[in-house]
Amino acid sequence: MALFFLVPLCTALLTGYLVKQSTDEIAYIAGVFGSICFILSLVLAPWQVQLLMLVIVLITTNRLLSKNESNLPSNTERQSRQ
Repeated sequence: MALFFLVPLCTALLTGYLVKQSTDEIAYIAGVFGSICFILSLVLAPWQVQLLMLVIVLITTNRLLSKNESNLPSNTERQSRQ
């Protein structure tokens, strides 16, 4: 498995850390650069890593949606309040 995607990923993580520590205007430029590096690392990542990321995102999204749906009042409760 080629590990070329780790170079822009580490660059993105480093610039993310610098953005958190700095409040100057240069932090915004570093944040944009870090975002571009993060996207580039996802594009360069092997398909196994991309598949793992996709599964993680789908599972997390499904859990968050079910959690939000359980917190919403049902239609019968809303109608009884009116």
